[in-house]
Amino acid sequence: MKSDIEIAQEAELVHIKEVAEKLGINEDELEFYGKYKAKISDELWESVKDREDGKLVLVTAINPTPAGEGKTTTSIGLGEAMALLGKKAVLALREPSLGPCFGIKGGAAGGGYAQVVPMEDLNLHFTGDFHAITSANNLLAALLDNHIQQGNQLGIDPRQVVWKRCMDMNDRALRNIVIGLGSKMDGMVREDHFIITVASEIMAVLCLADNMEDLKRRLGRIIVAYSFDGNPITADDLHATGSMAALLKDAIKPNLIQTLEHNPAIVHGGPFANIAHGCNSVRATKTALKLGDIAITEAGFGADLGAEKFFDIKCRKAGLKPDAVVLVATIRALKYNGGVPKADLAKDDLESLKKGIVNLEKHIENLQKFGVPVVVTLNSFVTDTKEEIAFVENFCKERNCEFALSEVWEKGGEGGIELAKKVLDTLEHKEAHFKPLYEDEMSLMDKIKTIATEIYGADDVTYSKAALKELKHIEEMGMGNFPVCMAKTQYSLSDDASKLGRPTGFTVNVREVYVSAGAGFVVAITGSIMTMPGLPKVPAANNIDVTNDGVITGLF
Repeated sequence: MKSDIEIAQEAELVHIKEVAEKLGINEDELEFYGKYKAKISDELWESVKDREDGKLVLVTAINPTPAGEGKTTTSIGLGEAMALLGKKAVLALREPSLGPCFGIKGGAAGGGYAQVVPMEDLNLHFTGDFHAITSANNLLAALLDNHIQQGNQLGIDPRQVVWKRCMDMNDRALRNIVIGLGSKMDGMVREDHFIITVASEIMAVLCLADNMEDLKRRLGRIIVAYSFDGNPITADDLHATGSMAALLKDAIKPNLIQTLEHNPAIVHGGPFANIAHGCNSVRATKTALKLGDIAITEAGFGADLGAEKFFDIKCRKAGLKPDAVVLVATIRALKYNGGVPKADLAKDDLESLKKGIVNLEKHIENLQKFGVPVVVTLNSFVTDTKEEIAFVENFCKERNCEFALSEVWEKGGEGGIELAKKVLDTLEHKEAHFKPLYEDEMSLMDKIKTIATEIYGADDVTYSKAALKELKHIEEMGMGNFPVCMAKTQYSLSDDASKLGRPTGFTVNVREVYVSAGAGFVVAITGSIMTMPGLPKVPAANNIDVTNDGVITGLF
């Protein structure tokens, strides 16, 4: 089997205007970035915004394992299969971050014969959206420190600066730094921090904004620091909103690319689900709903993170109502959850599968709490046995879930026909009664406890003193009605990455809390989760290169 990048580079792409024509988009409604990428103009949205929405399908997964699950691959393959069945399906996906591309996870363009292309462009600089977000974030940081240096008329307390700088790279050495060293003219000496761009509030703001007016309103509300009197200082207070919006003028527009089978994919925004809200932009999803009969979108990592935030943050904020959920699993990953080492996952081991399937069981239960019908799909591997597949299928049907085998990695759209038919049947015959997990009026602590106990399966939640103090402060500022964005490890239902399967008898520890006033949610950081990841001992960057004629190698 060829590598993902080999398949992508051998593909014959069509001009993006031909892909757009499938959706009734003309050239004047696109802003071209070469032959194969384009931004969707504001004029297009104005022309389609009053159309009836198509059906909304969310693709999510069990907790990720080293064995791989293939959520994005499944999303793309499902879209390809829908097209083969004569359905007008539009993908709405997230953009990859450079951090994992050069770290350990790799890119996010799908895999095998279910990819979006150009793969290298998407995984690297793409249309510059992440660079624009990084620049806007750091412009705000520069204006903040400059204000303190130039007389500090707002009375900003340097000990209560909460705005962090960012970059789209994994670099643990920048988590905690000291700035302002040198002479008096080099600024005030204070502790500062870097986060990865996908964790920046500006990423969340961009992904939740409906238009430029909404974007500027959200940017202006961002809290950057507190004064000596304890009052919040915002981006508006620093007169930073307009210049940040100028940097984001093009980044707010969704991007259009194609699949290997020349079907449309809108790719825009990319907050991580373990440290941010994990969904592509509201604009991308709403555009897909207007352009297609079916919009297929995804949410990051496992359903305990991405799907929960999709429902409780994105759908709540944007007024979206999903019609079905596809839950992706693999037999290899379920065996891993049953205690099988990665090296032995190819072996026939029904007993370990039975032990590990409790992870899938919990995710099914969680998704059903939101009132949306669930289709479970097994991403197929050649080592899967008929007995193992039959066991998983029966397990799902006993829990009122449709089941389908997916072979999209190997076969592209043809390998997703079974899944597509099950999804279409679900959309036609099963009614969704979507509801968020909790009400706005609940206290922040009750919201956190509801997520921890209902979704993660925790017995209780503990808090650091600082977290308790900040929760009280946020509610005193009138933001207690915000939803909660939990920052938690993706590898376990608990906040401990080593607890596989379906852990019980644990508590979730919230060590830090802060409000993202512009995005409109409260972030609760649990366990040892970091908002600036580090590189592994052998980074993926070690194997990435470019040939003398400009061909990139080593991406995956």
